[in-house]
This record gives sequence, C-alpha cells and structure tokens, in this order.
Amino acid sequence: MTSLDTVLDRDGVRLTVDDAIATVTLANPAKRNAQSPALWRALAEAGRVLPGTVRIVVLRAEGVSFSAGLDRQAFTPEGFDGEPSFLDLARGPEAELDATIAEYQEAFTWWRRNDIVSVAAVQGHAIGAGFQLALACDLRIVAEDVQFAMRETSLGLVPDLTGTHPLVSLVGYARALEICATGRFVHAEEAERTGLANLVVAADQLDGAARDLAAALLAAPRDAVVETKALLGGAAARTYEEQRTAERAAQGRRLRDLAGITD
Repeated sequence: MTSLDTVLDRDGVRLTVDDAIATVTLANPAKRNAQSPALWRALAEAGRVLPGTVRIVVLRAEGVSFSAGLDRQAFTPEGFDGEPSFLDLARGPEAELDATIAEYQEAFTWWRRNDIVSVAAVQGHAIGAGFQLALACDLRIVAEDVQFAMRETSLGLVPDLTGTHPLVSLVGYARALEICATGRFVHAEEAERTGLANLVVAADQLDGAARDLAAALLAAPRDAVVETKALLGGAAARTYEEQRTAERAAQGRRLRDLAGITD
C-alpha cells in the first residue's frame, strides 16, 4: 500500500491506512456521529478489510462530538430506510432478534484482536453506543471536554454493544453499576482517575497525542506486543498459577523465535 490509502469510505465511516497505522474516522459530524445499523456494518467491514501489515488502529471522529450514540430514528415506527425498525424486530421471533443484535455487536468486537492495538481518541460527547465504541478499544486518549455517559438503562434498555465487560474491568462493578444505572456524565478528570482514560489532553492536541502514542506502540517488535497483549488480555480469567504457565509458554515462543528456531 502507498502512504495514506483510503480503504473504505461509506455510511459515516472512513478507513485510511498509512503503513502500519490505520485510522478509522467517524465522519458524520452534522449528526454528531450518531450510530445506525449501516454505520455498524461499515465498522465491521473496516475490521475485515484491515490489511495484515497494520499494527495500530486509531479510532477518531470528526466534529465536536465523538458520537452522540444511537440515532433515535431507530425507535420510530419507520426506523431507517431499508432496515427493519427496532420495534418490528422486538415483535419478531426471539432467535431473529438475538441474531440481529449479534450482527450489530460485530462492529465492536474486532478492536481487541491480538494482532493490533487500538486507540480511541475521544472528544465531546460519547454517549451510549458512542461510549461503548470507545470502550471497545484497547486504549483511550480523551480531550478535556469529553463527556462519557451510558444512557441505555435510563431508556429502559441495557448496554448491549459489548461495553459492559470492559467497563467493569476498568472501573470495577460498583462504579460501573452506578454509571449505567444513573446515566450520569463521566468527565475527563474522573475518566483518567478511574482508568477509563489513559491520557487527557487539550482538544486541539487530541489527534497529535494519538499519533504520538501510535508511534510509541510501534517501537517494540510486533510479535512481542502480540504475545504481551494476549497475556494481559487473558490474565483476569486465569488463576495466578495459570498465568505463570501462560507467561512461560509465551516466553518460550519468543526465545525460540529470537534464536531462529521454528516449531
């Protein structure tokens, strides 16, 4: 690929690739990057077409808001053009509803693949599905004006776009429950203090900070980063002894690779 190739540009999602760094941009600022099934399909497609040379994926958004969340048109009787309305889905077979939600979730699942490190650069509002999309990434850099909120419970729903697992992992059960059940805003200072944000910067420094972090992440050999990410990602589900075993196995693979020994 040549420098800065546009690989995908549709339905409010643009994917560009510059060597080992890919950038996924939410590109519908006029609607504050509100989300829809079409946008979710485009995000899932971005993950599928990501070139194998990519090591870092930066997720960013145009405009003053990262994402205002689900487009409320989803709850109108007419829904989106060419899409079943959410109300019609609710009235249909349970298995069909489950399969449809699973399809929507695919937009949020690929960001934590072991072969990439994903960085969300978040400004302004990141509400509901927007909050969950930021949570889907490995790391988050936020602007000083960031406002996270999980509004689903306040609307009689639950967060269902894979956000509950990383939220609990980052801030703990009690704070996660309070954030979701109240639907309140989480601002930059709290986000950094509780682990939701790795770094807080001025809004005009957000893209630059994401580029700097991407460059720093590229400094280590790819295979070592892949193995380390897999170790850390699985640590919570393993016992102490299981993690020790996983560390030994991973280090054995790294040492054999460095010695030029192939399995």
